[in-house]
Formats: sequence, C-alpha cells, structure tokens
Amino acid sequence: MSETTTTTGGLPPPDRASQILTQARAMMDDLHLGPVQRWKEANPGGLAIGYMPVYVPRPLFEAIGCLPVSIFGGGDQVDIIRGDSYFQSYICHIPRSTIELGLNGHLKSLDGMVFPSLCDVIRNLGGMWKMLFPDRWSSYLDLPQNFALHLGGKFYAQELKRIARELHERGAKAYDPEALRQAIRNENRRRLAINVLDDLRRREPWRLPTSDMYVLLRAGGLMPSLDHAQMLEEFADAVRARPARPFDNVRVVMVGSFCEQPPLDLIRTLEKSGCDIVDDDLQLGLRYIEAAIDADTADPLEALANAFITDGAATASRYIGTAEKGRALIDKVKATKADGVVFAAASFCDPALLDQPMQEAALERAGIPFTSFKFAENTGQFQVIREQAGAFSDSVKLWGTVQ
Repeated sequence: MSETTTTTGGLPPPDRASQILTQARAMMDDLHLGPVQRWKEANPGGLAIGYMPVYVPRPLFEAIGCLPVSIFGGGDQVDIIRGDSYFQSYICHIPRSTIELGLNGHLKSLDGMVFPSLCDVIRNLGGMWKMLFPDRWSSYLDLPQNFALHLGGKFYAQELKRIARELHERGAKAYDPEALRQAIRNENRRRLAINVLDDLRRREPWRLPTSDMYVLLRAGGLMPSLDHAQMLEEFADAVRARPARPFDNVRVVMVGSFCEQPPLDLIRTLEKSGCDIVDDDLQLGLRYIEAAIDADTADPLEALANAFITDGAATASRYIGTAEKGRALIDKVKATKADGVVFAAASFCDPALLDQPMQEAALERAGIPFTSFKFAENTGQFQVIREQAGAFSDSVKLWGTVQ
C-alpha cells in the first residue's frame, strides 16, 4: 500500500520551502529572543552578544563560544514610551526602540552588546547602554578608516584581540586560532549559501522574492553560522521545486537600508507595485564581507581583520577615500541587469541621506533611473510609497532602461 499525505479539509500539505519560511518568520518576530535563550540552554556557559546591526566579526565571537545576535530594534511591534525620553526626536528610530526593548526586558537573554562605529547615533546608544545596564558587558568597536593593511588591518586586529580578551574575562572561551579557523569556514559556508540564493533571486525573482530572502536572513542573525548555512541550503533545494510564475516587473537595486530596517510589509509593497528587488543592502551584516575569508592562513585573526579592509562592502558608513562615489552602485546595477535604483533610507539617517545625493549624481551621469523615499521602522502606511514605486516602475517600462 502506497503512503499518502493528507491534511485537514483535503488541502495539500505545505511545501518544505514554505515550512522553512514559517519557521524563520517566527524567529524574526520573537522580540524576546527565544532562539537565543534556547541556544544558551543547549550551550551552558555560552554568552549571547548583541550587536548593532551592520557588521561585526561574527566568526570571532563564535570561536570563543559566543553567539553574535543581530539587534534591529523593535520594528513595528513595539510602542516606544520610555525610549523616547533618552534620545532626540530628530534622529533615526532604531536607538529609541532598542532602549525600549532593553528596559522592558526583551533583551535579558543577552550577556553583552557591541556597538560598531557606524555613526554618532550608534556611538551615543553605546554610551546610553553602559549607563542603563552597567552590569552587562558593553563595548564600542572602533572600525578602521585607514585601509592600508599595515595600518588599518593591524589596528583592527588589535581591536579583535581586545574584545576576545574582555569576553574571556566575562566567561567566554580563550581565543584559539584553530577554533577561529573553523568559525571562518562555517561563515564562508553561510556566505556561499547566501550567494546561491542571491543568484537564484536575480535569475528568477518571482520564485524567490526579496521579502522571502529578507525573512531567511533575519532568522540567521539569531543562529550560529553553521546552522543557518544548513537552513539556507535546505531552502535552496526546496524553493526550486516550488511552483512560481514570472511577472512583468522592473528589476531594481534597493539601497539605503543598511542599518535601520524597513517593515517587511514595505518590502512587499514595493514588490506588489511592480518592482523585483534583485539586490539590496538589507541585512548587510551577513553580506558585508564580499569574498571568502582565508581560513588556512598562519594567523586567522589577521585574515579576519584583513577581510574587512580588502573585501568590505561599499556602504554609506564606510569611508572610501578618493574612490569614485557611486561606482560600486553602478557596477552592481550592471552586474544584476537591473533597470533602476530605489533609494530607501531611514528618516534622519545621516550616513545614508548624506551619501544619497552623490550616488544619485553618479546614476544620472550613467543614465540609470532612480527614485527615493524615507521610512521609519514602525512605518504603518505604505499607500504613498506604493503609488510612487508603481509610477517609477511604469515610467521605466515606458521610457527608460539600462543598456
């Protein structure tokens, strides 16, 4: 007798890709960090270290027995009450909601926080965190702005040693080069799995929309790199078998949301308006290093530091010296065969909004269409954005495209 699968009411069972997405969405929406607490229960003595939110050297944390946890504020799930009393109203939203999460106990499973040098707001948030939670480990990670390996690389390696030393004093494992090599290999495997899905998204965006990719990556910020890599690999196998049909959409690159994240429904609104997002800087922390890190070198700590120097993504929070502003974005548009660019920056995000005019000028010189809007993580109304994105999509179809 053959084995069959049925569901209540005769409906077909959910496909494996949809099951993985449901699991990832539940993890993403859990503001109490349930996945982190379960990891700590399974790894007695392990430390969970939150970070804000663009980039930290995740392999180093995993190598010393810590789980690096992406913190993206409260999104549209949290009403800001106490958080508003600690920051001005004319800065971005994410620090206020992060403070709110900390004060109401949502982040109690974290043993520490690290604040990379992204902007003045994140620097101030780090100081506020030290004042409000003096019993927890907290550190400001001063990322290098000089990209000479013998200067910026050496400086950054010293910063990594400092963090490893301070966390060891708090109960983390001592730094071990072989453990770091293995953590780098795991991160390289995750990066490869992300690249495989990104390639599929660019070839068949109707099969893997960015809104689904976003959910998968948000879940990864709460998981060890190897576990996340395995989830992505399983999803890649499953999603290829998922029924899908093409849409007559324009292909766009979305930039500007590298720190504070737009609501998921805003991303879906762009997709419904006729835009296939084939590249973006959402969840940049898992994509920041754009090449495999050398795990077999004599000094893996130096390799990790040098990867930031030589293979870090071009973003508004990264100083590029005399390099041509906008060139990386133009190259990305051409590489992904995009028809245009959507600038989506958080309101009052100084790095993104100061960077945008220079990026726009470069796009104009290259003849690449673009549009722009601002958002906050708790934005709830998308009709205006949908109309704007729809008009942009129609105009590109009618009058403009990238050659």
